[in-house]
Amino acid sequence: MSDVLLEQIKQVIVDGQAHHFKNASKRTLEISVIPGKATICIGVRRCGKSTYMDHIMQNLIKDGIDRKNILHLDFFDDRLHALHHNDLDLVIKAYFSLYPNKKNSEKIYCFFDEIQEIKNWELFINRIMRTEDCQIYITGSSAKMLSKEIATAMRGRALSWEMFPYSFLEFLTAREIMYDSPTTKNKLLAANEFNEFMEIGGFPEVTNLTRQLRIKTHQEYFNTLIFRDLIERHDIANPKSVIDLAHFLIENIASKHSINRMHGYLQALQHKVSKNTIGQYLAWFEDAYFLFQVFIYDASIKRAQANDKKIYCIDHSLVRSIASGILVNSGHLLENVIFTALRNITEKIYYYRTTKSKEVDFIVLLANGAKMLVQVCESMREQKTYDREITALTEAMQELKLQTSIIVTKSEEKLLGVGSGEIRVMTAWQFMLELEYLKEP
Repeated sequence: MSDVLLEQIKQVIVDGQAHHFKNASKRTLEISVIPGKATICIGVRRCGKSTYMDHIMQNLIKDGIDRKNILHLDFFDDRLHALHHNDLDLVIKAYFSLYPNKKNSEKIYCFFDEIQEIKNWELFINRIMRTEDCQIYITGSSAKMLSKEIATAMRGRALSWEMFPYSFLEFLTAREIMYDSPTTKNKLLAANEFNEFMEIGGFPEVTNLTRQLRIKTHQEYFNTLIFRDLIERHDIANPKSVIDLAHFLIENIASKHSINRMHGYLQALQHKVSKNTIGQYLAWFEDAYFLFQVFIYDASIKRAQANDKKIYCIDHSLVRSIASGILVNSGHLLENVIFTALRNITEKIYYYRTTKSKEVDFIVLLANGAKMLVQVCESMREQKTYDREITALTEAMQELKLQTSIIVTKSEEKLLGVGSGEIRVMTAWQFMLELEYLKEP
């Protein structure tokens, strides 16, 4: 069996070296490669991780690295389905049986896609980094690759970077649109492109597809993610309950949810799952970079856990393609857009409730220690809406001792003086472009 598997691995390696590199649009993510440390890029399926690795391989070749010195394996390749942790040494054996003269004489650049499919992969990577002259690049679709357990097993020999679907700036770049100054023409162009972004979303593959093909592609993403990253990866005994919960949350995106509510919904569908199991499902959704929970801002972890959580999706257009459209409204989609833009710069995102029970959509803890209050509202033209949003932000600013806050709208811009501070009302596209300068290093 091992001889057959060895030959299969050799064939996959040779095929990988004949791989035609994809022409990728420039991403804003800048990965720093440190000698002696594995570079790990993680994110949801189809967000562009492998294409980004293609770009790194191309640059290596441009810098004079022999293509035969690049070992590229995709662990989703069906020819590797029989590969287990105990067989991983066959990867190195297969490579050096192809190129024996490179052993102990030349640096090897290893690119491993979706390696989390192999249990205890980190032990193998740690070992070859100690025993071989190599630089390791890894992609994966599991947030566990950021975990303390992985860091411990790797003995500090890895740095992880998150990749998300296109930000608005990356969307503009992919469509060959340069926004370099806030001229009237550029602002009109950006506003028009943001309407396109709201419709198309951030997954690179769907940027230039027709609406029908985009929906079909999104639905394929959803099905693959649910079955490969949840049901198969975690060996879930009741797959239909996971699918039904995912649809329920998608239909009610950007809304507050409780375990009790979700449990009641699944019970009504005759699913016999415990509340603890539902909590596990939510953790797995987040691990796969599919759905995210936002907790209330509270110094007490226990109180934060006890309160309802808000749920957001990795991509608002994916929501459009999966949801029936009966419950999802454009205001919630805009809020989801702003969440993903914020998540692109930090994971420290909460919602805020004032002492008078007024709510602010987001309080964000930035890398420099500052707090940012963000309210999302499609339009403030109605007086009732205007009063509600301003009152909530004003109370939150006073309680948190902040001088500024932001209201993100679809098309309105103004500066409002409140008490001793100010509220900046700005368009979503402008807010998203400005966020690019706040990304954590």
